[in-house]
Amino acid sequence: MFAARRLVLAHFWVAFAAFAVAIVLGEWQMYVRSPLSAWVNNPEHYYRSVTFHGTVMAYVLPTLVAMGFGYAITELALKRPLIGLAWAWGGFWLVIAGTVMASVPMAAGWASVLYTFYPPLIASPLFYIGIVLVVVGSWIWVALMAINLRAWKKEHPGEAVPLAMFGNVAGAYLWAWTSVGAAVEILVLILPVALGFKDTIDAGLARVFFSWTLHAIVYFWLMPTYIAFYTIVPRAIGGRLYSDTMARVAFVLFLVFSMPIGIHHLFADPHVGAGFKFVHAMMTALVSVPTLLTVFTIVASVEIAARLRGGKGLFGWVKALPWDHPVMLAVTFSFVMLGFGGAGGIINMSYQLNETIHNTQWVTGHFHLIFGGAIVIMYFVVAYDLWPQLTGCRPLPAGPMRLQLWLWFVGMMILTMPWHLVGILGMPRRMAYFDYADPTLRGQAWTVTASTIGGAILVVSALLFIYILARATRGAAQPEPYTFSAPAHASRVPALLNGFGLWVGMMIALTVVNYGFPIAQLASLKETSVPAIRVGGR
Repeated sequence: MFAARRLVLAHFWVAFAAFAVAIVLGEWQMYVRSPLSAWVNNPEHYYRSVTFHGTVMAYVLPTLVAMGFGYAITELALKRPLIGLAWAWGGFWLVIAGTVMASVPMAAGWASVLYTFYPPLIASPLFYIGIVLVVVGSWIWVALMAINLRAWKKEHPGEAVPLAMFGNVAGAYLWAWTSVGAAVEILVLILPVALGFKDTIDAGLARVFFSWTLHAIVYFWLMPTYIAFYTIVPRAIGGRLYSDTMARVAFVLFLVFSMPIGIHHLFADPHVGAGFKFVHAMMTALVSVPTLLTVFTIVASVEIAARLRGGKGLFGWVKALPWDHPVMLAVTFSFVMLGFGGAGGIINMSYQLNETIHNTQWVTGHFHLIFGGAIVIMYFVVAYDLWPQLTGCRPLPAGPMRLQLWLWFVGMMILTMPWHLVGILGMPRRMAYFDYADPTLRGQAWTVTASTIGGAILVVSALLFIYILARATRGAAQPEPYTFSAPAHASRVPALLNGFGLWVGMMIALTVVNYGFPIAQLASLKETSVPAIRVGGR
């Protein structure tokens, strides 16, 4: 019995409904900046749209997907009802309340500060309180994941934690720690100003606290995708997972390496010393290790599936892969976009190379390839794979799913590749409009038009995704028992890879080492605050 079925469905439907609105706004932003449209009459409307689009995509969508997927994993992997179902619903409604509360000032133009907050810009306090409620609701999920894992381990002493649950709890712990930075920034530095108790804010210190969250949050978004790589893909295409151990190593390395790296986003900020910028740059390079482990393991798992289907030869097995299977397409597209996005990330993490593309459209292209491309396409797979269990529907039609995934991949490539090109040429990001009559910009106009076309394809893909899910609820049938991928070889799980004590300790210790001195130094300086700038004419 899937006791949390309605809970998971609620998380998914709200996530995907918000996603649909946000992606339409994203396309509108591309259109009004392109030569296809006259300049937007009020540029502030553009920044309202950017704030809503970014806030939904960065906070609401991935948080609800991670929570819903996490609750599903807890029951399906541990094979026991979810402990704390009432608390889980409470966390869900906190997220909903926070989303609604933050949406009102964004729609009214009182919170056009982008999803990164950008002090000394100060939005309506309702915006920040709404974000805090979303985070608190997600912390309830973190607590429930830990409680359920502990209860299972008490009932199964000495047994290996199922891999899906291991990755799920790793993602929960990562989110609990990475969200602390933004929470401190809001509660300690921003809200007192937003509520009128202060007229100045230490913008430099606020940016350092947000950098605590800014990059590690990407790996929180990534965790459901990596869980799907390891525990859904091999089974879906008829294969086996190459190595359960390597999967666990990848999950714990994300815990250790993904936190102490955020200052590489502050290379252009003078208030952080060059020494700590260098340390964060080096730590950023280490994040490639679990990613490369994952690429190797999943490619090996895919090869196993191909050889089980009769594939022969050094590379001949590639032809034997089930290319007509939507999951095979999705993981291939995800890896291609992850490859391009990761290559761009090497530029971003380099102190010298970053200077050439800082705050340009290159950054937008890199970000969308990683999140909108490699990550979100696997969110689609998670929903497609779980939908028969959640709704009792028959298996989803492969044809429409393939079309939807192809549209998403093609649209994302058309959207992002021009951004990389014009980023190298110096086109700034987050501009409400460009003057294409200027000879300097005239030659770049086609790139904005191309990105607008790519965005339109993405909108069609997103709407098709929601249509497939909505139509699938008709014609109920008894679904087959749900299973996760089985490893190719059974092996004993080392104790260090069956728990989180050491890894959480290392995560906290490295964060304190890499952030402790910059935060302490900035907090001790006097006269570093600047006047707050309240947006929206309040």
